[in-house]
Amino acid sequence: MSRAFFVTTPIYYANAEPHIGHTYTSVVADMLVRWHRQRGDDAWSVSGTDEHGEKMVEAAEKRGVDPAAFTEKISQLHQHTWAELDLVPSAFVRTTDPRHVRNVQEILQRVWDAGWIELREYEGLYCVGCERFLTERDMVDGLCRDHERAPETRRETNYFFLMSREFGWLRDHIQANPEWIAPERYRNEVLGMLRDASGLGDLSISRPKSRLAWGVELPFDRDHVCYVWFDALISYLTGAGYPDDPKFPERWSAAEHLIGKDILKPHAIFWPIMLKAMGLAPYRRLHVHGYWNVDDRKVSKSLGNMISPLAMRERYGFEPFRYFLLREMSFGLDSSFGEDALVERVNADLANNLGNLVSRALNLVEKGFDGVVPPATTAFDADRHVMQRAIDTVQRVDAAVGALQPSQALAAILDYASDLNRYIDERAPWKAGKSEPGSEAKELAGTTLHNACEGLRVIALLLAPFLPEAARGIATRLGLDDLIGRSRLPNDAMAWGQVPAGTRVAKGAALFPRLEKPAE
Repeated sequence: MSRAFFVTTPIYYANAEPHIGHTYTSVVADMLVRWHRQRGDDAWSVSGTDEHGEKMVEAAEKRGVDPAAFTEKISQLHQHTWAELDLVPSAFVRTTDPRHVRNVQEILQRVWDAGWIELREYEGLYCVGCERFLTERDMVDGLCRDHERAPETRRETNYFFLMSREFGWLRDHIQANPEWIAPERYRNEVLGMLRDASGLGDLSISRPKSRLAWGVELPFDRDHVCYVWFDALISYLTGAGYPDDPKFPERWSAAEHLIGKDILKPHAIFWPIMLKAMGLAPYRRLHVHGYWNVDDRKVSKSLGNMISPLAMRERYGFEPFRYFLLREMSFGLDSSFGEDALVERVNADLANNLGNLVSRALNLVEKGFDGVVPPATTAFDADRHVMQRAIDTVQRVDAAVGALQPSQALAAILDYASDLNRYIDERAPWKAGKSEPGSEAKELAGTTLHNACEGLRVIALLLAPFLPEAARGIATRLGLDDLIGRSRLPNDAMAWGQVPAGTRVAKGAALFPRLEKPAE
């Protein structure tokens, strides 16, 4: 019986077109879904657009349109982009969807009835970009740490979610489940927030309509709309089928969130306590990645340094860009984007290493064995080493994906490609030339190329969740068109000998054409 796997990206703010930060998280989610489906799991993913709040009103006003028209346009742009890049989630939730609005209001009413919400007057420093009141912890030199803008002083009457009464429970849950927030540095950061709870307190979850009318009305007070974060986080439940999809309980028990570090507090503190108030179990895991920086600054619309995934596709093709994102960032740490670095990484890893391996191995089969995979008739130490390294590589990749370190998984795959290139170099099967069939030289060359093709089969299977087009390209060149669809990870990748002798191969065009550096 298949296991459930459920992963979410953040519900992206609908105030700008998709950029490299959105793309990275969506690519990681897509990779995980493909990996788990390749394992035979029932994988489900959720993404969407967060369309309410003051930030949307501000962005719409700058363009002279109403928020509904503005967010409709941006949401459609997100959906179009992910469709163009083959990153379509299982469910895409807009926070303006009627079904989602009903869920938010039902949950608000339930939490209100259970005594988790009260009306208070509050004064503090408010950042429109963050859509929340800030503490000193959130600012540097009087500016919002994330948006580099000065917050404004506000005093108003709001409804507060009494989350502070569960800080002790949350601290105990984090300490009892050390892998619940990963990497560890972010777990420690959350525990630090909870130790210094003066920077947290209870959560303002409403805005008066007299100031902000664009939002989900509170069911118990129609003069207030819901705070955008309380609204957006519930999208994960809506996307999983809450409340009546029969698969919702199983999905939710497997829920894993992918987020950037700038939204750690809402996901690690607000959200689990909200779930407790709703009567739902906490999500399974929270995975936190770093920033993509350009010119040593975080990528964001407000800073004007976004990188468009569609522009990168037009310039380099999307799979090279996808590879760079997954390979360059060590999950949890910040990383820098540069086109020079992308070109160098893709040419070194894909064109010179893996692409060269595919081209030369299949070219040698075409020239020396009429394009037909020869049988393996010998088994020396070098051959056994290649077989064992395939098993080791599958295990390394499986462990790296389990730890959500896609960079390490890809490094393991490329290491194995290097091993196969060395194996071919050392055996030099081209020297067999026109040796007679059955001769020792011809049989050794045949064994070498058979094992090289088998190694390429293993690479194609492992690579499929990371670079699906390239993996299909390898399988097609090997004459195994249905390889990806009929195979299961990790077992089929570890079963040596699945490329039958006599299979016709085709070298084809270069799998990874070399990229050119951008003009100065």
